[in-house]
Amino acid sequence: MAEPHIVVQDREELAELLTEAVEVEHNLMCCYLFAAWSLKSGVGEGLTEAQAEAVARWRREIVHVAIDEMTHFALANNLLVAIGGQPHLGRPNFPVSAGYHPAGVVVELRRFEASTIDHFVYLERPEGVEVPDGAGYSQPSEYRRGTHAEMLMPTAQDYATVGHLYRGIRAGLEHLASELGEAVLFAGDAERQIDERVVQLDGLIGVRDLASALRAIDNIVEQGEGNAEDTEGSHYRRFCRIRDELAALRSEDPSFEPARPVVANPVQRRPPSPQGKTWVGEPSAAGVLDLCNAAYNHMLRMLGSAWGPVPARVRGVLVDEAIGLMQLLVPLNEVLTRLPPASDTPERSAGMSFAVTREIRVPAAGSAAVLVERTRWLATGAGRLAAIDPMLARAASALSEMAERLEGAGLNAVASGAGAAVVAQAPAPAGAPRVVGELEYSADPTIPPRRMEDGVEVVEGDALTLRFDGKRCIHARFCVLGAPEVFVGNVQGPWLRPDGVDAEALAAIAHRCPSGAITYRRKDGRPDESAPSVNTVSIRENGPYAVHADLDLEGEPRRFRATLCRCGASKKKPFCDGSHVEAGFVASGEPPTGDVTPLEVRNGTLVVRPAKDGPLMVTGNAEILAGTGRTVAKKVKCALCRCGGSGNKPFCDGSHRTNGFRS
Repeated sequence: MAEPHIVVQDREELAELLTEAVEVEHNLMCCYLFAAWSLKSGVGEGLTEAQAEAVARWRREIVHVAIDEMTHFALANNLLVAIGGQPHLGRPNFPVSAGYHPAGVVVELRRFEASTIDHFVYLERPEGVEVPDGAGYSQPSEYRRGTHAEMLMPTAQDYATVGHLYRGIRAGLEHLASELGEAVLFAGDAERQIDERVVQLDGLIGVRDLASALRAIDNIVEQGEGNAEDTEGSHYRRFCRIRDELAALRSEDPSFEPARPVVANPVQRRPPSPQGKTWVGEPSAAGVLDLCNAAYNHMLRMLGSAWGPVPARVRGVLVDEAIGLMQLLVPLNEVLTRLPPASDTPERSAGMSFAVTREIRVPAAGSAAVLVERTRWLATGAGRLAAIDPMLARAASALSEMAERLEGAGLNAVASGAGAAVVAQAPAPAGAPRVVGELEYSADPTIPPRRMEDGVEVVEGDALTLRFDGKRCIHARFCVLGAPEVFVGNVQGPWLRPDGVDAEALAAIAHRCPSGAITYRRKDGRPDESAPSVNTVSIRENGPYAVHADLDLEGEPRRFRATLCRCGASKKKPFCDGSHVEAGFVASGEPPTGDVTPLEVRNGTLVVRPAKDGPLMVTGNAEILAGTGRTVAKKVKCALCRCGGSGNKPFCDGSHRTNGFRS
């Protein structure tokens, strides 16, 4: 069949194409999240360790693609606003009826399984790549949509792939910019866009002219849709890898089932035509589904308000809270996909329908009270469901706090006239963290939230809980250099992605942290960190002692790693705080070799007691190592200098009595 020709004669036809592009991105985002949220969590749901690791990785990959689709949704709406249109927030409810999109674009909500991933590969295929669609996804009949040059009414047009659609939009932009002039084509208010000044999403930019419009299109295509070069990070390649891994694991274990038995195309109301849909009627599941859909619609309402005539500061607040609502859907769906859709099908699971109202009713600019009122109403609804699962009580609390933030954020400011441009040019609070209950969220949606426990950052990953104690960190940088995907530098607020690398690699990075600032707790059934088979005290050149042992340090919880001050200048004694650098401390990390008579036992508890105004009194089996790893001494009892003045370093020679050392 010949490739359909996409016609763009005027602004209205271009706007119609962009509107369909917005809906395609929106629909795909929902489908991807539905599949990701259907996946099981860990060995507790009958998976082996290898299967659980693969499933957790697939969830991360699919969510990453969904976040890209959120970026594409924003870019396509920025294009609409740039050419004088309004952002488009609505979409048809699932399953999308035949004829709404081209015959090859079937949009339904289905759980993660082989046919679903095959369908995602098909939808994301680059132009020129032929792959079959997933089983059960073909339309019952072929049909053609299209327009022709004599038509005045813009209408739906056919395209072979999503990349083809964007190729047509790109050609239309170039044609109309040439015909009308860039200044005429891009007549929309450039300040009324959600761009990189408001939220940090990979590839998100504002559209001001033809060059930025084409760059926005290219960003979408290069991330996956129609990527001619087929890069490793494209959506197509990501889904191909998941497809192949799933097939390999299924060949090893044909009974392997990575997803919960979530029903296809769940709906909130009993459908008059039930074919292809599943009514969620069980009261608990119906209540949670209602809350999920209400929060999702409120998220769209927030985004619609952010595209309105508001100052940049207000736009940033609205986008932050919209992201907060999307993040809230993650635990809500964890609850929902464990509940049966009906009392007579206890073996099945419910899922979110992403239902939308007939119109996404965005309040007029300056009507912040409407958003606050609705947020409080959602909090009340979540509270009524709290008996179903503790997560719903936490959701109610989070929504109440969101309402308070909205009320106190001064959202009634309206940008208008000449003053609007001045206000809108003020820097938006991009990157500012946001606190919801006990959790602090990053403006970067790829970074999970953190909570604080006694000053320690705690972040939940799929396979482990990661903990970071900033008070113990000496900036050895093994973390940011060894796993920059996990330890994200130069960001404000939350900065840890525990799922950035696999759990084994992250555990190895934690073990290299000399100060013990990084610790973890495994969730996948693998053992947590254990005491070493040999206790060691390593002497850092011009720096501290790095202890690796089952460490009993007076007044501190048991730990396996710590860096202890030996310069005498630390303000956090007995721990090192980096003061040796400012103090100009000079002490070799390569002292001469002493008594290295083998110890009968090389491990066991190592007791360290800091003497008042004196050395570190060490009792237990310890091998003292130079910075290069050479053994300096083997001791069962010793006193290590911590005043910085000993002439017999690393051992104490009594200098603390005469040099005024106090601790």
